[in-house]
Amino acid sequence: MSMEFLVPITGSFARPAAENPTVAMVNAAYRDLGLDWTYINCEVAPDSLPQAVEGARAMGWAGFNCSIPHKVEVIKYLDRLGESASLIGAVNTVVIKDGVLTGENTDGKGFVEGVRQVTSVEGKRVLIFGAGGAAKAVSVELALAGVSNIQVVNRSEKRGQELVDLINAETEASAEFVVWDRRVDVPENTDIVINATSVGLYPDVDEQLNMNPDTLLSHMVVADGIHNPPRTHLLKAATSRNCRTVDGLTMLVNQGILGIKCWTGKDASEAVMRETLNKVLHHCD
Repeated sequence: MSMEFLVPITGSFARPAAENPTVAMVNAAYRDLGLDWTYINCEVAPDSLPQAVEGARAMGWAGFNCSIPHKVEVIKYLDRLGESASLIGAVNTVVIKDGVLTGENTDGKGFVEGVRQVTSVEGKRVLIFGAGGAAKAVSVELALAGVSNIQVVNRSEKRGQELVDLINAETEASAEFVVWDRRVDVPENTDIVINATSVGLYPDVDEQLNMNPDTLLSHMVVADGIHNPPRTHLLKAATSRNCRTVDGLTMLVNQGILGIKCWTGKDASEAVMRETLNKVLHHCD
């Protein structure tokens, strides 16, 4: 009888890594799909990233995710980029096939899919907090999906203006930069408000965006990329003002589904992944 003891390996490179629940979600999806695959969570310091990437290649991994702070830096160690990742300039999913490393970006696509579960995005006006890798991914994908206007709110004018210039140059959407040097009021004509910063991420759960929650209006959809905790200060404020909300768990599940598809070619169960996240984060819908 032939027995197979070599299983395909996937994982995540991040720092910090301990609070990332992706490992539980993806392994549950593998089991549900009947795949003898595994996903491991790795704490990788910035100066160890090149060795980690080469280690994954050398050990024949099927691929890996990159999270904070590696999404941009990892690009220099990859062989090629997918179209979306190339435009965004950030990678969160790497596919390894025949020793070739291809960088993809499912951050933005997962985010857009989550927003689309509660509203259409075509022709909408967006206000997004942040201009880092996640914000760039979300902004570019929303622009490609048909939003009409994006206001980028960021402390660093250089990074914020670079994102605005990218949107204006490479997509059909228009964009403006808003310097984040004071408490921000959300314009009344905004349709979708997005937090793409790490403000409020565990363990700093009491941190709040420097914005005026009273300017959130009931016609707005408010989305937060923070997955731990799922119910952030921003989403609580939005719910109290009768806004529809999209939490970070939704984004995380959608990104995971896309990543698993990249690695295995199979469609993972959204319900299984969401239920697993709810259990590990002690969260009930």
